[in-house]
This record gives sequence, structure tokens and C-alpha cells, in this order.
Amino acid sequence: MTENAGVNYGIIFKSLEGVERLRILSGMRPTGKLHIGNLLGALDSWVKLQDEGNEDFFFVADWHMLTTGYEDISNLSNDTKILVREFLATGVDPMKSVIFVQSHIKEHAELYLLLSMLVSLGRLERVPTYKEQLRELKERNISTLGFLGYPALQAADILVYNAEGVPVGEDQAFHLELTREIARKFNILYKRTFKEPKTLLSKVPKLLGTDGRKMSKSYGNTISIDTSEKELKKMVMPMMTDPARKRRTDSGTPEKCNVWTYHLAFETGKENLKEIHEGCMKASIGCVDCKKILLESMKKRLEPVWERIEYIDKHPEIVNDVIRDGDKRAESVACETMEKVRDAMNLLH
Repeated sequence: MTENAGVNYGIIFKSLEGVERLRILSGMRPTGKLHIGNLLGALDSWVKLQDEGNEDFFFVADWHMLTTGYEDISNLSNDTKILVREFLATGVDPMKSVIFVQSHIKEHAELYLLLSMLVSLGRLERVPTYKEQLRELKERNISTLGFLGYPALQAADILVYNAEGVPVGEDQAFHLELTREIARKFNILYKRTFKEPKTLLSKVPKLLGTDGRKMSKSYGNTISIDTSEKELKKMVMPMMTDPARKRRTDSGTPEKCNVWTYHLAFETGKENLKEIHEGCMKASIGCVDCKKILLESMKKRLEPVWERIEYIDKHPEIVNDVIRDGDKRAESVACETMEKVRDAMNLLH
């Protein structure tokens, strides 16, 4: 591990040494503050993989943000720092994992260019999310080469570190299959250089927004991970519950209640979940009481995040030092890979 400019990360995290490691890679686009869906859907999995002793590379995918958001870059630099701050706050540990910014490692772009020679336009157009996002983002002009080619850029992100595992959601699994195809074609056509990464799918509760619709910042129904306790209460208490429970004495069906899915996500005690489930069905607890229980569970889960955010905000140099240190470590690995790639492709170097 390289020097970290004197920052004592141990103030926030405990170190892990001497453990056999599997190389993991994943990233997120810098699009503003993270919400609890990001925490449960991705970051908790990252922390788990990290704490199991894997060799993890987690990055801010700022070039990927440009594939759909190139027209508005006013907050890109600040959002990049916010994202690193929230990686740290949710438990991604720079003493165990490499945290870096995609655009700082130019080898991603070089490998993307070389791999693009191996992917047909038809193959890229068959990526399921391509046409889906063209429809969903029709108000934006994203009929661009950059947007069409982003799965190839994603492949370069993964292969430049020869990652062995990639934690993704089900909607991204198709992209990883394309990455394996590209790696396989390169290995056959030139020289065996890349490993074929495995998909690491994590089972997480499917959370809707607080209003029962799809969780989306545009709907204003998300709960930011840095929300205050007061704001958390404002978001949770008005949540819709089982429509059959019109009165306190009416029995309910937890599976029809959005609040219940939040209990499944935040309540770790099986006995507590059983009591909440039975309490709803037998009307021994009301919806207000149910939400108060949820608030306590969410507060317990988010308090460590809030404490880390408070600490980092008082010491903003930590974010810059983490990025600087992570970039150096990522660049070292990426450069080594590109030496092998240039050799395999018989490029003069």
C-alpha cells in the first residue's frame, strides 16, 4: 500500500492484514447524494466483500456520467467528491479497498479504444438498457457514440484491473456477459491476457420510494443517507401503509405494505420482525407505532453513517487524500495491465 499523505484512516476504520484476496471491481456515477437504496443495493455488498478480505477497487464513474449527462457538468467535480465522501461514510475503507476516480486513470480510455475494435455496432445496440434508456431519457440528446459505446467502456473499466468478480444488479448482468465475450475474443485473437470476471449478484430487498412509487430522486421520494433524524421522521411518518387498515383495530397484510419492506431491509432481529408481522395481522400494533419502530431501526443503521459524515466534513482534506492515494494504487495496476495488452497486440512500446 502506498503512502496516504499522513492521513490516519484508522480514526474511522480498522485495518485488515494478511488475508488471501480475490480482486473485485465496481463503480458508481456521481449524480448527487446517495440514498438508502444505494446503501442497501450496492454499498452494503461492497463493504461485505471488502471485509471478507478481497482486493477491492471501487471508483467514481465520472466518464460514465457524461454518457448521459454531458450537457450539464456544472456539479460534476463537486459530486465526485461527495460520492467519495459517502463511500467512506458507508464503510468503504481506504485501508482495505482502492478508491479512485475513473477519469484520473487514462488507461481506462486507452483500453476502451482498443477493445472497441472487437465489438460490433449490432452487438452494442442489442444491450437491453440501450433502447430502454433511449426511451426513458428521450428529453436528452444521447444518440451519441459515447452512449452507444458505454458497455465497452464498462468492459475496459473491469478488464484493466483484471477483476475476478463484479458486484452488479440484475439489470447490469448482461453488460458483464459482454465483458466476458470481449475478454474471450481478445484472448483467442491475440494472447491470453484477461480473466473472465464473474457476476456477483447480491440479494437485497426491493425498496420503493416513500410514496410507494419507484425510488427516484426526480420523484422526491428518496431518503438520503446523510438525512438528519428530524428529516428522516418527516419522510417516514407519512408513508402509505396497507390500505385495508383504515382504523387502528383493522387487521392488515404486511406484504401489501411499503413500510413492511423497509422493516425487512432495516430490522436485523428475526424475532422483532415476527412480532411486527403478527402485530399488523392481529391489529395489536397500529401503523403509527409500526412506523416508530421502523424509525428506530433506520436510526440505528444510519447513525454510524451520520457520525462518519460529520467527521469527514470537519476534515475535508480526507477526501482529497483518499482520491490521491487511490489513484496511485489504481494507476499502478492499470499500467501493468496495459503493458501486457500492448505486447499482446504487437504495439510498439
